[in-house]
Amino acid sequence: MKSIETSLIDDLYGRLDVSTRERVDEVIRKIVETKESGNRVAVVTGSGPNVHEGVTSLIAELIRHGIVDGVITSSAVVAHEMAGSLDRVKRVSGEHAGIDPRILPRGGVFEVTLMKETDLKTIRKEMLVDTALIDRALHAEGEVLIKAAGNMAYPMGLRTEHISMEVEALARMTGRPFEFIAGLGVDKRTMIGAGTRKSVPVIVSVPQLIGGGMVGIAIGDSISLKMRSQIVARILSGASVIIESGIALSQEIHDGPFETYTGHGIWSAWEGIKTFSLEGKTLIRIDLDPNLQKVWNMERTGGEVQQSVDRGLPKTKTLKVPFRMEMSGFARLEGSIPIIGDLGAIWPILALRVARSLGIQLDFMSYPQETERGKEMREWIVSEIGILNRGRMIEKANEGVSII
Repeated sequence: MKSIETSLIDDLYGRLDVSTRERVDEVIRKIVETKESGNRVAVVTGSGPNVHEGVTSLIAELIRHGIVDGVITSSAVVAHEMAGSLDRVKRVSGEHAGIDPRILPRGGVFEVTLMKETDLKTIRKEMLVDTALIDRALHAEGEVLIKAAGNMAYPMGLRTEHISMEVEALARMTGRPFEFIAGLGVDKRTMIGAGTRKSVPVIVSVPQLIGGGMVGIAIGDSISLKMRSQIVARILSGASVIIESGIALSQEIHDGPFETYTGHGIWSAWEGIKTFSLEGKTLIRIDLDPNLQKVWNMERTGGEVQQSVDRGLPKTKTLKVPFRMEMSGFARLEGSIPIIGDLGAIWPILALRVARSLGIQLDFMSYPQETERGKEMREWIVSEIGILNRGRMIEKANEGVSII
């Protein structure tokens, strides 16, 4: 990419309202203090906007520079990273392309990946590719756009489905999570690629297994749910700061089966299973929902969320706001900090200012996708971040296998 445009990021910061700027400043101080004291920062991220805004690529950069020490993510993100994070695709009428309308998504649209010729040659060595179908789509009327890679477009989406079965087999054979094995073959500028190379855990949480088509199922089958939950717990337990970004169902992640402070880990602890506590940790949530702020304020001023929990009352009725489950554990944790804002704008501010404070020079920066630099960033990801290298993955996975 071009050099980092600090003036744009400073401008994004200046456009935040005063209260949001204060929260961002507080979070930056927390992260810098944490890293300077030798403690860890973890990120819990969903897919969707995190991929489109380049945030997952930015987190990979923060892993590479030792700022992020663990990531909990979704199977959809893993699927996208296996295909290079973002793709350029052409969307055409599936009927005109000759696709059975019964299998087409709503609207009857069919997508074809506009990929490098070298990538298409690689895929043709791995599986049968209907080049006539691709030609029909390329010559049909349609819309070209950039989107999250490797799910709905042909042949990249189908390739990702096929190769996920191989990744699962290698994972089960070596006793490693799917994410680690796939990370051996993906681009180092993805989260799973950076994580594998830097020995930083990047894992899909149990609630986030549903996504990415067959990838999610293969991830789920690669290791047991108990092992997966323990890895998630280790990441959260070892972190002093946890950042949640564009994610649903986070309460089932951050206070899962082995957490005792706001969660349900009491009986695991009772039975002697290793548990952990969120007490004393800083839990940051980047979210556009203003109700998160309202609920957080209610708990800070009157303890209403905890009172509802203690009395077993429905929180939507007692708090008089649309209530999502993740608001409960988040609001009740004394060290939680809500940032109500666009993650596409918040992340580059956090990353740049934390890096500056730590004396780190970042080589990649994300920008809001609607800005000119954001559009350039997305084009760069499409052209530069490569697809999973199957041969390298198999070779590296087999290096860790001993045959007796």
